[in-house]
Amino acid sequence: MNLLDWLDDRTGYRGLLRRALYEHIPGGARWRYIWGSTLTFAIFVQFVTGVVLWAAYSANAQGAWESVYFIQNQMLGGWIVRGIHHFMAQATIVLLVLHLMQVMIDGAYRAPREVNFWFGLLLLFLVLALSLTGYLLPWDQKGYWATKVATSIASMTPVVGPSMQQLLIGGAEYGHLTLTRFFALHAGVLPAAVVLLIVGHVYLFRRHGVTVPEGAEGAPDGNFWPDQVLKDGVASLIVMATVLGLVLWTGGAHLGAPADPTEPYSAARPEWYFLFLFQWLKYFPAGWEVIGAHVIPGLLVGVVAAMPIIGKWRLGHRFNLGFMFALLAGVGMLTWLANAQDAADPAFVEAKIEADERAARVEELAASPTGIPPEGGLALLRSDPLMQGPEIFAARCSSCHRFNGHDGLGDIPTDEPSASDLAGFGSRDWVRGLLDADRVASAEYFGGTDHARGRMVRFVQRGLAQLTDEERADLLPKVVMALSAEAGLPAQAEADAADAQTIGEGRTVMQSEPVNCVRCHLFRGVGADDDAPVLTGWGSREWMMGMIHDPTQDEYYGDNNDRMPSFGADEDLSEAEIGLVVDWLRGDWYEAPDGR
Repeated sequence: MNLLDWLDDRTGYRGLLRRALYEHIPGGARWRYIWGSTLTFAIFVQFVTGVVLWAAYSANAQGAWESVYFIQNQMLGGWIVRGIHHFMAQATIVLLVLHLMQVMIDGAYRAPREVNFWFGLLLLFLVLALSLTGYLLPWDQKGYWATKVATSIASMTPVVGPSMQQLLIGGAEYGHLTLTRFFALHAGVLPAAVVLLIVGHVYLFRRHGVTVPEGAEGAPDGNFWPDQVLKDGVASLIVMATVLGLVLWTGGAHLGAPADPTEPYSAARPEWYFLFLFQWLKYFPAGWEVIGAHVIPGLLVGVVAAMPIIGKWRLGHRFNLGFMFALLAGVGMLTWLANAQDAADPAFVEAKIEADERAARVEELAASPTGIPPEGGLALLRSDPLMQGPEIFAARCSSCHRFNGHDGLGDIPTDEPSASDLAGFGSRDWVRGLLDADRVASAEYFGGTDHARGRMVRFVQRGLAQLTDEERADLLPKVVMALSAEAGLPAQAEADAADAQTIGEGRTVMQSEPVNCVRCHLFRGVGADDDAPVLTGWGSREWMMGMIHDPTQDEYYGDNNDRMPSFGADEDLSEAEIGLVVDWLRGDWYEAPDGR
């Protein structure tokens, strides 16, 4: 007795396979029967890829995003596995709807198949629940805020709503417990329920057999193997190829910036298969959302669940088909409206662009030599001058200053600036404008301040005007280079090194006639202490940090300070926040090497 005979003797597997594969199909194998098998295949792929992802995933608020980043960018083949899992989830919903419509059209929901129809309906809701719970697991901005919206809809449920929401999120705030509960549902409870439903669904299907469509009663019969298996295999292959094509075309599933409860996400939207409900709720005023979120959808689901009973009537089947097509058309129309309104909404488009920029930036930072710190991926953004600098500037500095004419975030304030424009501060171009008689008293520099009538403006407009054309052409470029070199800007490091000799000559010019900056300023140990900023290290990080901390210090403006707040001394900004603004103004942040 060989091994297979021994195994069959102990298990009877050959009989089981024979009963499974050689099932009789009245009317023969048909392409319209593929939807159930392709759906089972899609769910199987979801389980396999889900287990692989589970092996590398960390279900905690401190490590969830970081582990997904690892899967997406560092794990061998991780981005493909995650992409398949992501797009196959969406394909599963499409296949479920197609399978449901095939069942409806063929009348396979009527007696004696009512229970099997209800099993299929429950399976649809379980798959939607799997998609909803999986949406949060990357712990990125999009998933975090979209889940917050979804659970707020659950809270509208009469009587049990608030308790249901608290049970889902694990307390009053979204955090570690929310993530672990959603993971437990997504990876444990819901898949187990899906498996049980599929087993029951297949059992009932085998019990009652195939519903032969109208017009096929006289066709020759067939068998599941090999006739229908071939069609199912081809259809499953097409589904897999389509999903793989989407993965390769899009680069896999998107990963946004880490979830930040302090940073509202205006571009938060559910996935396309829930977008119709998002749009639907827009038509209900405050206080009436429960009607749109629960009452009307509950009635619609009740009608669908009652279709096996309605189908017993003479015109019941036609009513059911008309109702389902109308329902799908309504869902499609609401989805289209949601996308169209978003595309025409400048605020949404801007928020989407900003979210994409933050996602790209945090990925760039995570790929830096220092990698992700122990504090997590969110710390990368919170310590990044490129992201945080303009936000702090817009909130605390733009009431007086501008950055290239705007508030640092691209918006143009309605009031006039009362202090200099700080775009390019310390650079050669900025210093060149400072020493330009036509610009020094403009809004770019001192035009909005009391210094517009001060000694610096008079020196530029009158003192430098006395220079001959030859002196102006020879001396001013050297002064510009020398003063700008004090800032030590990263973007000018190579230029400063190349012009070291000219910079040295400029320092001499600054301390001597006819420029004589040390008449008012202290520069490299030479000059006066006359309520004018020290020019040694002018524009450097240390100089700017001290200036923002307290401009009334002697090395800055002293008693001659014009309304500049002491942000650090008054504890309006922390040293870390001042550093972020300074580094942003200086263009001092991490950038990935070219070609990376």
